[in-house]
Amino acid sequence: MSRTVAAVDCGTNSVRLLVLRREDDGSLAELTRLTRLARLGQGVDATGEFHPDALARTFAVLDEYRDVIAAHGVDSTRFVATSAARDVTNRDVLEAGVRERLGVGVDVISGDEEARLSSAGVLSGVDSARPTLIFDIGGGSTELVVVGEDGDVASAVSLDIGAVRINERFLPTEPPTQAQQAAARAFIDEKLDGSGTDFASIAAAIGVAGTVTSVAADHLGLREYSRDAVHGTVLTRAVIDEANQRWLGQTTDEIVAHSLMHPLRAAVIGAGSTILAEIVRRVPAGEVLVSETDILDGIAHELLDPVGSP
Repeated sequence: MSRTVAAVDCGTNSVRLLVLRREDDGSLAELTRLTRLARLGQGVDATGEFHPDALARTFAVLDEYRDVIAAHGVDSTRFVATSAARDVTNRDVLEAGVRERLGVGVDVISGDEEARLSSAGVLSGVDSARPTLIFDIGGGSTELVVVGEDGDVASAVSLDIGAVRINERFLPTEPPTQAQQAAARAFIDEKLDGSGTDFASIAAAIGVAGTVTSVAADHLGLREYSRDAVHGTVLTRAVIDEANQRWLGQTTDEIVAHSLMHPLRAAVIGAGSTILAEIVRRVPAGEVLVSETDILDGIAHELLDPVGSP
């Protein structure tokens, strides 16, 4: 019997939707995959609550997603929220808005569950040497997951060094000053060095989410974004460093004018690519494989095959 599920991943910067169907013969069909920039985490680091404008942008996205989900006759929906929703005092406003639009609750997952879902989603779409470092640079946090030879999660940690958080805390001017950049890098380095991740043992690194895919699209010189082109791209440290320095030297308007990036992504790409550069500097191979499968895929696959089911 066929079954259709919808996974919604609500992060600090983006809200994403994946509608997946298992056909009667057991095959999988991806019906819809959408990404919208809402920057829900606007100001959360400073105020500890969701800004009304950020909630309005997020609810506008969910209005669109509600119609898409209904059009596909979805059997089950899961709305997962990560870093931004863990840190706020007015989460009830988000929860009410989500339930009104999608008819489901907000599942604020732990860092451990985020690591498990992310690694499952990534490894559903790419192969790599082990131990593999899978990292997800989000708006509010960055997850580092090491998958061992046996395919199990060997270590996982969530660090408060997301692109929005770093940008708001350390890079207030456009473009940021050298002193601001140095302060951001020092903070990122402190978090990475204290993460407990054994970078020296890593055989391969896989990066997911908007910062990494934006660097890949820039490197490939894409005029229109192509998920197929970006997926599987290998980014060297030199490529990442060049993009990082170029974006740190530009304003948001300049970045938008010379890229495919949405303004909300462009506003934080300097911070995000700084995090990326510092991660890859620690990886022995000095490169990262870009994956377009990630936590969203992990959520959808688990809806189709719940943990603990026979």
